[in-house]
Amino acid sequence: MTNWRPDPLQLRRPAYLSLAEQIANAIHDGKLANGTRLPTHRKLAEDLKLSIQTVSRAYDELIRRGMIVGEIGRGSFVQTRPKEPEPPYLPERLGEVIDLSILKPVCEQIHLDRMREAFGWLADNLPASSALSFRPNMVFPRHRAVAAEWLSLCGLDVPPLNINLTNGATSAMTVALMSVAPPGSTVATEAISHHTLVPLSTYLGIHLEGLAIDADGMVPEALDAACRNGPIRAVFLQPSVVNPTATLMSAKRRQELAAVATAHDIAIIENDILGPMVESRPPPVQSFAPERTLYVTSFTKITVPGLRIGYLAAPDRYVAAVANRHLVSNWMATPAIAEIATRWVGNGTAMELVNWQRRALARRHEIAAEALAGLAYHAHPQSLHVWLPLTCQHTEEGFVAQARLRGVAIAPGASFQTADRGHAPAVRISVGSTSEAELRTGLGIVASLAQGNPEALLLAI
Repeated sequence: MTNWRPDPLQLRRPAYLSLAEQIANAIHDGKLANGTRLPTHRKLAEDLKLSIQTVSRAYDELIRRGMIVGEIGRGSFVQTRPKEPEPPYLPERLGEVIDLSILKPVCEQIHLDRMREAFGWLADNLPASSALSFRPNMVFPRHRAVAAEWLSLCGLDVPPLNINLTNGATSAMTVALMSVAPPGSTVATEAISHHTLVPLSTYLGIHLEGLAIDADGMVPEALDAACRNGPIRAVFLQPSVVNPTATLMSAKRRQELAAVATAHDIAIIENDILGPMVESRPPPVQSFAPERTLYVTSFTKITVPGLRIGYLAAPDRYVAAVANRHLVSNWMATPAIAEIATRWVGNGTAMELVNWQRRALARRHEIAAEALAGLAYHAHPQSLHVWLPLTCQHTEEGFVAQARLRGVAIAPGASFQTADRGHAPAVRISVGSTSEAELRTGLGIVASLAQGNPEALLLAI
């Protein structure tokens, strides 16, 4: 480890995270060069008077961040070369951390009960085609008809043949992008957008152009200018609350963006995974430009996370492309899960859980309003999160690190940034990912950090 050593006097609880931050800071500052061999777990534990388990967890955290690598039989080494982007959420739930980083619905015993009941029903009623067929058209005609009914609750009127069942929204997003934007083309989106969109576009060879947003979402003039300045193939929008800033775009703005897309003959991908859960919402963008909009919705954020089924509704001009891209990337959605979704839509369970989620989120937002009183945060009664802009005295990186050191995980705003400049520091805070008691405690910690003067960090993520 050359001449640099962690300072045991600077260790704070949780010790593993504090140790990881010291090593990360040393790597960032160049005190530990790429390829440097780190001490063994046992040696560092002895030097710092820590348990071997604590050091192991610190090294695991650094491996997760892509800052070190462990090689069997050789040890652990610093790795500073470019790495895959980190997700904004914790990949694993750690017991002592209040995890407000991952976007998920409120879940209680009712959700487990409904899933267990559904699998019990499925054991006695699974159709032969869902178990034995390789052909999507043999499995899904009935499911597509029910999907059309659900999409009508979302404000769409689409034929069943224009609907593809997918394994959730991410699968649908991938297929939609592949269908409208070939490698090398450009897709426009909001400057603050879906956290998987940047890496997904990179993997697909698509250039992503983040455009200006205001309190009502993407600015139509920005989309028009982008289309005039270069060949834009599509625009990706999240108009209904699920976007990081929890914005519910007005009907007027939706219509204006649809008009710009029509004028320049570009496709629209509308990500609307909360679907009918958002009350009193304007019509979908798809209703203003049905001939060019690929509409995505799913069930994981509004019913049960394990119900990984989504609907991708495509206009006639893209139906064949969507079917082909879905075949090569997924073949077809998981039939057994599709059976549960179709049954739940038909017997009312899906809407029962949607209504339950609305009530649960209302309670969560009451807690947020109390805990974050005096802070200028953004939210919506049916949003799964709040968006908290930071004052100029706070850096986003430092704020997230301080929250982690105090036992709260939150998502940095930079994870949702698609534009190269103009990003104002902010954090996304999930309100559904944990218990009400933990949410209240976690938000209290975040509020105290936001209202106080930032501490000088001895380390950085």
